[in-house]
Amino acid sequence: MKKQDVVINTEFIKLSQLLKYAGIAMSGGESGELITSGNVKVNDKICLEKGKKIFNGDIVSVKDIQLKVLGS
Repeated sequence: MKKQDVVINTEFIKLSQLLKYAGIAMSGGESGELITSGNVKVNDKICLEKGKKIFNGDIVSVKDIQLKVLGS
């Protein structure tokens, strides 16, 4: 599994925005499709909520990529 740290400069980022910001999805539509199809986990739980707030320390997994969110 490829691990990647993602630094955010805000209190939180929405899950769909994070996937675009990290380069996992190229568009909002692609991001939403990944989420609603059950391919995204937040802290080891499948998440189907595009607007889920992701905070510092959260781990988001998509297929073989793991994103660790870090606050600035």
